[in-house]
Amino acid sequence: MIHSMLTAFDTSDAPRHVVLTGVSWASYEQTLDEIGNQSIRVSFLDGVMEIMSPLPEHDTIKTAIGDLIASLATECRMTRKSFGSTTFRREDKAAGAEPDESFYFGDIEKVRGMKRFDPLTHRPPDLWVEVDLLNPSVPREPIYARLGVPEVWRYSGDRLFFRLLNVDGFYVDSATSRAFPFLPMSDFAMFIPKMLEGDETQVLLEFREWVWMLPR
Repeated sequence: MIHSMLTAFDTSDAPRHVVLTGVSWASYEQTLDEIGNQSIRVSFLDGVMEIMSPLPEHDTIKTAIGDLIASLATECRMTRKSFGSTTFRREDKAAGAEPDESFYFGDIEKVRGMKRFDPLTHRPPDLWVEVDLLNPSVPREPIYARLGVPEVWRYSGDRLFFRLLNVDGFYVDSATSRAFPFLPMSDFAMFIPKMLEGDETQVLLEFREWVWMLPR
């Protein structure tokens, strides 16, 4: 059944969004294998699986944010490994999803060369980027919390939110980033529309100069 639905999903010109219930972990992993490197996102939580194909606008925004974060880390001389939309999943937590962008900072030795996320070996990414243009049927933050992601940058309604995982296992809005505590969120967010509307190279050069001026 899942295979036939994926075939229809891949060939239809209609908006591509499928939600399945009562899905086993084995079927979820089979779906991931069948999708491979296609630009399709799969979220899984307690037997509910959602399959979505991102809109072009979505990918433009997530790339802009990812480029800004990478440039920020470079200018701050921060050790970094980027894993894009790698699938992060934990069978023991019945949860899995792909970020729009993901980053490790600081100690990256255990994730250097990571081919597949293994929760017994690898820690979750330090920063998870989520661009929310559509209303997902499967709630995403419980997935991130079960994976143990400490910080999520959520872009929704043309606004950027820093969301930090608290001791109770829930995400709360924060005025500051855990990964970049010196970063003024509102000023950083102003560069996102500039990236979307202008010459990305010129915007990134302007962004670098702005970063140099930030107090550490």
